[in-house]
Amino acid sequence: MKVFVPKDSAAVSVGADEVAELLGRAGAQVVRTGSRGMLWLEPLVEVETAAGRVGYGPVAPEDVDGLVAAGLLDGTADGLGLVEELPWMRAQQRLTFARVGVVDPADPDDHERHGGLEGLRAALAMDPADVVTAVTDSGLRGRGGAGFPTGVKWKTVAQASSAVKFVCCNADEGDSGTFADRMLLEGDPFTLLCGMTIAGYAVGASEGYVYVRSEYPDAVAAVRTAIVAARERGWLGDSVLGSGFAFDVHVRVGAGAYICGEETSMLESLEGKRGTVRPKPPIPALEGLFGRPTVVNNVLSLASVPTILADGPQAYAALGVGRSRGTQVFQLGGNVARGGVVETAFGISLGELVETFGGGTLSGRPVRAVQVGGPLGAYLPVEQFDLPMDYEAFAASGAMVGHGGVVVFDDTVDMSAMARFAMEFCAEESCGRCTPCRIGAVRGVETIDRIRAGEDREANLVLLEDLCELMTDGSLCAMGGLTPLPVRSAIRHFGEDFR
Repeated sequence: MKVFVPKDSAAVSVGADEVAELLGRAGAQVVRTGSRGMLWLEPLVEVETAAGRVGYGPVAPEDVDGLVAAGLLDGTADGLGLVEELPWMRAQQRLTFARVGVVDPADPDDHERHGGLEGLRAALAMDPADVVTAVTDSGLRGRGGAGFPTGVKWKTVAQASSAVKFVCCNADEGDSGTFADRMLLEGDPFTLLCGMTIAGYAVGASEGYVYVRSEYPDAVAAVRTAIVAARERGWLGDSVLGSGFAFDVHVRVGAGAYICGEETSMLESLEGKRGTVRPKPPIPALEGLFGRPTVVNNVLSLASVPTILADGPQAYAALGVGRSRGTQVFQLGGNVARGGVVETAFGISLGELVETFGGGTLSGRPVRAVQVGGPLGAYLPVEQFDLPMDYEAFAASGAMVGHGGVVVFDDTVDMSAMARFAMEFCAEESCGRCTPCRIGAVRGVETIDRIRAGEDREANLVLLEDLCELMTDGSLCAMGGLTPLPVRSAIRHFGEDFR
């Protein structure tokens, strides 16, 4: 009987390796997968039955003997029921994460059996310009910060005149409360490789780089293993799937600087330089890696591409709202009862994510604030829980969807301390290239400290607003430009904490 146990870092951290070893000793055929994303149930053990996979979790090592004796190996022990029918899973629309938690991430045959090559094969049967058109028509936008249309970026690179072009995957996932990139890299790396290969074919690039932060050693190992297997199968190399198109991918490990999540800093780091922001123009699509036209997308953007090519751009564009098309992978973290990954179409409300999927706070106290979009995202009160997860709706409310991280705080949080943390974080992580970010963040910490100490509060609040305006308008990149977002939102929605 096949038994599936995740080897995702989150599952391993709570004993998944020991559980897998004990199940193997008990006679199970153990398959290691990624995580389904229901992190409060890890380690989640799934047993293959005629009806589907039956789940058990969380399973601690000391639980294994009792569950085996009760019939776990044939799926008859009392458990969670069919995993695909659990409310958390049934309510999602998994496209990018369709195979995460389902397949063995190191087995190319498993990937192919679950339809993993359909998008790549479809792309290679098309003219490259038609692939760019399909991505444009799908409405896919960058799943990082700004939500820039992916097809527009690809078209710019495709039309650039150069004998050498690159595709760079930005996997430097450093936002607090985000972990979807890591989960996909560890749980379904072949999908990322297919997405990068499609991008290379579409724009005329022959080489790709995955830039991963050093804090993700398991993800680095998983991608490297997948690259070796893909080369052996002819999915990468001199003639991808026998098409005559040559494309290869390499992994580069960053040193963990938050600023290298910014595309030009990442390119500097890839070139072996210190990770500092480049002025724009020129844009990376025209002068990127080593001065060549370069596609820079993050993991979730590139991993969405195979589905778009396999099912057609219209099917993808049919999901979502307004200009926010397709699905987003939302990540629930912080003080939340049920943390994990939720992939669903844009338009779901913030409240549904936090209350329905997340189950409210882990502490049981009322939710007071939610930060969306990482440490540079706005703090939103429960009064805005009806806000739809939509790029334009969030922007209109002075917030951003960003990478889809949702961090929950209960009513014990001190929002003036959270505003201080935003400035402190910027001061620590700034590359130092521009004065508004480098100096402004330090002055921001000092000003908030004076406000918190009760020193001439009103004058210092005015000074803090002036400083935020300067950082927003004068910073070279989003590091300094977005740091005022959490500060201003904390003051606007939770002003009593500053008085």
